[in-house]
Amino acid sequence: MIRFDIISAVPSLMESPLSHSIMQRAKDKGLLEVEIHNLHDYGIGKHAQIDDYQYGGGAGMVMMPEPLDNIISELKTSRQYDEIIYLTPDGETFDQKMANSLSLHGSIMLICGHYKGIDQRIRDLHVTKEISIGDFVLSGGELAAAVVVDAIGRLIPGVLNNESSALFDSHQDGLLAPPIYTRPADYKGMKVPEVLLSGNDQRIEAWREARAEENTNRKK
Repeated sequence: MIRFDIISAVPSLMESPLSHSIMQRAKDKGLLEVEIHNLHDYGIGKHAQIDDYQYGGGAGMVMMPEPLDNIISELKTSRQYDEIIYLTPDGETFDQKMANSLSLHGSIMLICGHYKGIDQRIRDLHVTKEISIGDFVLSGGELAAAVVVDAIGRLIPGVLNNESSALFDSHQDGLLAPPIYTRPADYKGMKVPEVLLSGNDQRIEAWREARAEENTNRKK
């Protein structure tokens, strides 16, 4: 079982991606636990302020250190986290190898950036890992957090109906997946490769490996 504690300035953005399909079934089975924490509950003053202008000038607001420090410190009194991850465009690029590694942990905190980002002192004080899901900028880290939870969550033993399925996903062995087919065997004159209908497991595996290599070389 893996527990995720997600800190967000806009927690409603996290509700739908983690409340359906495989992720919801994982939660129902008790294999995945996700708690979303509203940073505004720790905001400063009567307006629950969580952001302010950046020192030195420049466009964009910065998430203040005090609200983040308070919520992170409070969560850390309840459990020991294997990783405290900040979702940021300048982080290490998230990939399947990283997902595999993180899936071995039991407790992970995710901090969703917003506005221009978070005060550097929070990164220095608390963050143990910084992750980017790609070389582009989102409005906030919530969608990135949902991607990370989904990619890790499906690797938990028992989450997928066929546990071997995740082992053959694209990128698990450094290759993209080969073409896949289902019924009917002939659709609009386009036929399923004969080898897949042969019942010969050795030939099928060789075909899939060859097509996976071709697919990877062509697309990557």
